[in-house]
Amino acid sequence: MTGELGYSLPPAIRRIAANFKRVGWASVWIQVVVGVIASILFIFNALEPNAGFTSASADLFTTIGLLTIFISAFWGFRYVLLGRKLSTTNPDLRPKPKDAIRAIRIGISISLIGMLITIFGAEVVIADLWTRSLRQVAIGVTTQDSSAFINAADIAVVFSVINAIFAHYIGLCASIWLEYVTNRQ
Repeated sequence: MTGELGYSLPPAIRRIAANFKRVGWASVWIQVVVGVIASILFIFNALEPNAGFTSASADLFTTIGLLTIFISAFWGFRYVLLGRKLSTTNPDLRPKPKDAIRAIRIGISISLIGMLITIFGAEVVIADLWTRSLRQVAIGVTTQDSSAFINAADIAVVFSVINAIFAHYIGLCASIWLEYVTNRQ
């Protein structure tokens, strides 16, 4: 591990760089897979002809929450790149510790904001399903209006929102772990 000048990486920097790469890749892949599944479920609901959602705010919050997953996954890839830069033996090319901490804090902010927006979307989705379930009980089974009933596509959007919250949680955990590893030295 000796460079051209005989300089070796300190063990703490090697450990931090390895964690950035490992946790970054795990964060990227988990968020992308869960984000794609959540997006497919959300699109499935949007294409369903009997979808009863009339709330534009539910669609808006959920869409922004889903987009934020992919921003967070991109930020996870930035962790990988930062880990590669930290692995360099040239201390002039290596990022400063404050740059790593700043990147981690931005990652935490992205995940928290995405999670908050997605939770707002979940609140609207669940409120809409709750009111529809109350109408369903009130009107009984004598109606021909199928939008009053909760169907599989409605449950798919709830599953989509839960998956989106989970993806944001993974991004948040990755960032918090990296902050812990970086500050532990």
